[in-house]
Amino acid sequence: MALILSIETSTDVCSVALHDSGRLLNNQTHQVEKSHSSLLPGIAGEVLQEQDLSFDDLEAVAISAGPGSYTGLRIGTTTAKGFCFASNIPLISVDTLDILIAAVSGKFKGEHNLCPMLDARRMEVYTKLVDQELNEIWHLQARILDEGAFSEIDQPTYIFGNGMPKFKEISKQDNLIFIDEIVPDAKNMGELACTKFEQSKFEDVAYFEPNYLKEWRTTTPKKQLL
Repeated sequence: MALILSIETSTDVCSVALHDSGRLLNNQTHQVEKSHSSLLPGIAGEVLQEQDLSFDDLEAVAISAGPGSYTGLRIGTTTAKGFCFASNIPLISVDTLDILIAAVSGKFKGEHNLCPMLDARRMEVYTKLVDQELNEIWHLQARILDEGAFSEIDQPTYIFGNGMPKFKEISKQDNLIFIDEIVPDAKNMGELACTKFEQSKFEDVAYFEPNYLKEWRTTTPKKQLL
């Protein structure tokens, strides 16, 4: 038995799930803009209480490791660390793009590729490319989209995630299939987190930082404040 609480906050969607050895027991998913910090503690407690469990019953907490929203990842990581410190349990990190892949893996027949895309503003996305056996073709990267972004790929390729719509608007390749409404969700973290738990691949709770992929940038105010 590996009772793991998973937290996913890399986009506007905030989700928490409880898995037992990879099997989903309970979950909540909310899409309320800029509400992660206020939602997380409450829904985590509800997910456990509805199974007559408490934080003391957990064996680990899993967190979406990025890439994604700087603010969302920071809030999720801080919350997960708090749960781990309080219950003296390990922290597991799971790549956000792998969580997206887990949502669709095994659903399509024949040879194909899977390409998750997270919005990185303008015409850039965080992405990777895997085949139907989940072997990596492109490693995690920030990629600028244009009409020929996938010209070297001729196999059927399923593209999904919140960065997908802007590529769909400009792409003219017949082998690309665009899937709507696939978002990173904690309910799809179970098997990924369980595998890492069984292999004791834990993070340093004190020093772990998400993979923001890009440096956090601030802007200078146009007007001087008095």
